[in-house]
Amino acid sequence: MRDKTQTNSAEPGDRLIRAGAIVFFLGAVATLVTVAPLFLHATPFPTYMFGLSMLMGIGFLMAAAGLLRSISADRRQARTGR
Repeated sequence: MRDKTQTNSAEPGDRLIRAGAIVFFLGAVATLVTVAPLFLHATPFPTYMFGLSMLMGIGFLMAAAGLLRSISADRRQARTGR
């Protein structure tokens, strides 16, 4: 019997995980750009620019929420027997 799930079907939480990964990597790049002048002995960016580093944490939380959503959907599916 064939499996009815398609390989490219999106499960609940998949988009949130992908969006979280993108936001995390944007935050990582922003962190590198913001911290680089400190190591290069250049004029540092204004303080509010360090807030962009928070995108890493926000992206991590988004991906974690997507993962939890995916897990709960899988558990519901296992309980119903589909």
